[in-house]
Amino acid sequence: MSTWTLAYDSFIPEQEGLREALTSTGNGYFCTRGACEWADAGAVHYPGTYMHGGFNRATTLMAGRPVVNEDFVNFPNWLPLRLSIGGDEPLSLSNAELLDYRHEYDIRHALVRRTLRLRDRQGRETTIASRRFVSMAEQHLAALEWTITAENWSGPVEVLSALDGRVENRGVARYGDLVSRHLNRVDEATCGTDCISLLVQTRQSRIYVAEAARTHVYGEHEVVQVDRKNLELQGYIQEVLAFEVEEKCPVRVEKMVSFFSSRDNAISEPLINAHEAVRRFGTFAETLDRHEYAWDQLWARADVEIPKDEHVQRLVRFHICHLLQVCSPFTTDMDAGVPARGLNGEAYRGHVFWDELYIYPFITFRLPDVTRELLMYRYRRLRKARQAALDHGYKGAMYPWQSGSDGSEETQVVHLNPKSGRWDPDLSHNQRHVNAAIFYNIWEYFQSTNDLEFLWDHGAEMMLEIARFWASITHFNEERGRYEIHGIMGPDEFHETVYGSNKHGLPNNAYTNVMVAWISQIAQKVLDLLPEGRRDALCGTIGLGEDEIAKWREMSTKMFVPIHDDGVISQFEGYEDLEDLDWEAYRSKYDDIHRMDRILKAEGDTPDKYKVAKQADTLMLWYLFSDAKVARLLETLGYQRFPDMERKNIDYYEHRTSHGSTLSLIVHADLEAGLDPETSWDRFVTALESDVGDIQGGTTKEGIHMGVMAGTIDLLQRGYLGVDISGDALCFNPKPIDKLDGLKLPMQFRQAHLEVELRDGKLTVTALPGGIRRSLKIGYKDEMCEIKAGESRTFTL
Repeated sequence: MSTWTLAYDSFIPEQEGLREALTSTGNGYFCTRGACEWADAGAVHYPGTYMHGGFNRATTLMAGRPVVNEDFVNFPNWLPLRLSIGGDEPLSLSNAELLDYRHEYDIRHALVRRTLRLRDRQGRETTIASRRFVSMAEQHLAALEWTITAENWSGPVEVLSALDGRVENRGVARYGDLVSRHLNRVDEATCGTDCISLLVQTRQSRIYVAEAARTHVYGEHEVVQVDRKNLELQGYIQEVLAFEVEEKCPVRVEKMVSFFSSRDNAISEPLINAHEAVRRFGTFAETLDRHEYAWDQLWARADVEIPKDEHVQRLVRFHICHLLQVCSPFTTDMDAGVPARGLNGEAYRGHVFWDELYIYPFITFRLPDVTRELLMYRYRRLRKARQAALDHGYKGAMYPWQSGSDGSEETQVVHLNPKSGRWDPDLSHNQRHVNAAIFYNIWEYFQSTNDLEFLWDHGAEMMLEIARFWASITHFNEERGRYEIHGIMGPDEFHETVYGSNKHGLPNNAYTNVMVAWISQIAQKVLDLLPEGRRDALCGTIGLGEDEIAKWREMSTKMFVPIHDDGVISQFEGYEDLEDLDWEAYRSKYDDIHRMDRILKAEGDTPDKYKVAKQADTLMLWYLFSDAKVARLLETLGYQRFPDMERKNIDYYEHRTSHGSTLSLIVHADLEAGLDPETSWDRFVTALESDVGDIQGGTTKEGIHMGVMAGTIDLLQRGYLGVDISGDALCFNPKPIDKLDGLKLPMQFRQAHLEVELRDGKLTVTALPGGIRRSLKIGYKDEMCEIKAGESRTFTL
């Protein structure tokens, strides 16, 4: 199998949901799941189309209590295409024998192909070969082609082509008790003799979405003349095309679709623009050529070559393909963040979490303009973050754990435990570390791009307001002489309260406290980077006083960190006093113990009682910073440097972590890269296979996991190549991973376009022509040099 192809050679109903998510096709504006064109939503199939920023709120009464959720809306299904022979009911897998089947995904061009050969009840054999894509060249275009071959018969057929706005949000079973209808029908119409259109509006957010479809039939050399009949229902419109086919003579059906919304720029009105666009679109072949060319240009900036392992190569490219379908050049006009589950499912309701921390690095080193605009999503919601802080009695900006349309806190207040069937309280909104992640992302973007304009106009304001939030949530412990933070949750997520206490949140999460010390340092640097006039104006605008800046200086040296005598950092204060879990007993009792929180709660117990973590928490410090940097941060706080501190903490938490999130595999693989390369590689491959193999037992069909997909690719550059930015130099420290011999990838650093290659024990960095206006600093371990456009530097490992 090609490293550019993902394929399935049999139809397995229980696997269709997963395959539909994996073979979605999108362009950073909208995306459609890889469902069969002839299938309605049901137990086997789930067609879904999603748009960046397409949210709607709905209220569900649960036991008389109103529960409000903002959902990622499933917009009208543009796929429906069905074939009827001789007036019989349309062909489907329920009324015909499947003789041959192949479902294939072209990774290079995000193109879905299906070929199936059917025998109906009259013994007629028919082959249908379909191809479809959402265009990376034309933001508003989707295209679908059927090639129909009558294998052993001739006669009349009808092709039904429809747009269906009667869809609901039914893609996540555990949300089944919640309101699922988000669309109101507005208009169904024909536009000309060969087009149909549909206009809907979200019920609360009032977003208009219009789709128009043009369906034509072609013989070998000519357009086939067809008889057309239209049918309009509320929220649904179809046309039926009747024509004759001859045995062994293929005919092609092309369905060209336009998709517009009232959130778009430079439009008159969605339906008008949808009509205009669908008329001007070319043929399927013409639009496919442009689509493929656009993808080829993206791959020139994003491909990662791993020649020694075809399986790894295929999955790495597959992950890049999905990442680019969510974060593409079209995304820059969308006022959008990155949904944690991409644009091809309804899990997490399309909300934006801290997963950006894992997603931005790969994008920033290739498409920095996209990262810049994704960060602007946070800037445009700064007002909401300020209000949230104020409502809780804090200063600055407090960003939500889950963000959607306007930056309000969208975290649900109850969560369905599938192990018990009960709705339990959800306290995950206390994960304030999302603020630290946003601060870190802005700083990393600036380090990579040196985009002073963004820092001056937008980034600094966000960073300073986040630093103010942390200063206001801390309190000074006079007895310890240190600053502390109580009442929050760390990345672990299993621990919500101190065991035996009714207080929400935890005291002194180590990851958070160290990050706050670092933020307090960097915030002062940010002020120094601002021109004096800009600094004075910004400080005046947000009311930042010298007393707050002085507190940052103290916090950078006096944050409390719970550290054991042997150098192990306690996840939070009191963690070391919790009980150890009997892991073997639970492994023998349950097939899957990744979600120990659900298991324990279903048993009437609580994870708050045990040393058990869903995912990396304390270890996130070594994921974001080098071992030397962590040591310097702790020394600045007045804590001693312990020998082998990273190794000790890895060993301590490895045996207490269930890896209930695949993000945890990324962190552990990264940390082991230089310490235990074989273990690191095993973790890396497991993370690569996590969505394709659906290792979490059915979650991927609800939407791919953007964090792990992007994290695996970033692991190659930051974990295995050891990419780091030191001052104004791009530095490398490759890890001894034999399987990566021949690794080659492009990068962009401060306007310089680079090609990086590992081969035969040597690292070669080439500055491609153009881009660099002056020399660029490149580092390998402690060795530094300068490189100019057209030059290469080779380092012996």
